[in-house]
Amino acid sequence: QLQLVQSGGGLVQPGGSLRLSCAAHAFFLDNYDIGWFRQAPGQAREGILCVNGSDATTYVLDSVKGRFVISRENGKNTISLQMNSLKPDDTAVYYCNARNSGWSKLLWGQGTQVTVSS
Repeated sequence: QLQLVQSGGGLVQPGGSLRLSCAAHAFFLDNYDIGWFRQAPGQAREGILCVNGSDATTYVLDSVKGRFVISRENGKNTISLQMNSLKPDDTAVYYCNARNSGWSKLLWGQGTQVTVSS
């Protein structure tokens, strides 16, 4: 019953922007580690933006630095990913992720297709 439910995604032209959202159900994101991952066709899933829930330590994939922003909206119990200056190479299925500090819970969103094409 613990779930991360994603919304957003779709088709966008190169240089455009897109915002993904991930809503937590049956648990609260407070103090959770959060992150966004993606998997392009024929490639392994990779972390793109991850933030530690305790000390805000951040990991950012080099290819998205300066273009993507992760945020936590506790009032809505959601995680968001703002993607700007999108490139065709950003085309992938995007997944949100959350884990508690004790790592007793690890949740994944269902995945959302993002296609960047003219």
